[in-house]
Amino acid sequence: MESVWDYPRPPAVVACRRRVRVELNGRVVADSPHALRVLETASPPTIYLPPADVTRELLRETPGHTVCEWKGRARYADVVVDAHRAARAAWWYPDPVPAYARLRDHVAFYPGRVACWLGDERVRPQEGDFYGGWITDDIEGPFKGGRGTLAW
Repeated sequence: MESVWDYPRPPAVVACRRRVRVELNGRVVADSPHALRVLETASPPTIYLPPADVTRELLRETPGHTVCEWKGRARYADVVVDAHRAARAAWWYPDPVPAYARLRDHVAFYPGRVACWLGDERVRPQEGDFYGGWITDDIEGPFKGGRGTLAW
């Protein structure tokens, strides 16, 4: 078991040891054995997939951005498969700060908006609509994201 309370701050970027798959409406959007995990105190890992392992034509970039205090400015996209649209379900850092350069153009997905797997395990989303953590059976909290945890 991994406790999110053992994760560092500032966050660490480490290789993901499990294959990652993302789907919408039964269509594979991304599939990779080379994903990266971002580990930050109190949050489940956020998974970033290399751009070559993402079907980019299924992403529709949206206006606006957010700024992460650690990684820099993030861009967002809807994931679109046929008539199904998962709004702002994907994000990436086109020009991250130097300490997070490994994340450049890697794509993360909100597991509450698209179906995500680590190996054969379906991921559960982190509570709330801000964080994109992936909860699996080998991760224990409590997790930041729920009501009353924003200041953690």
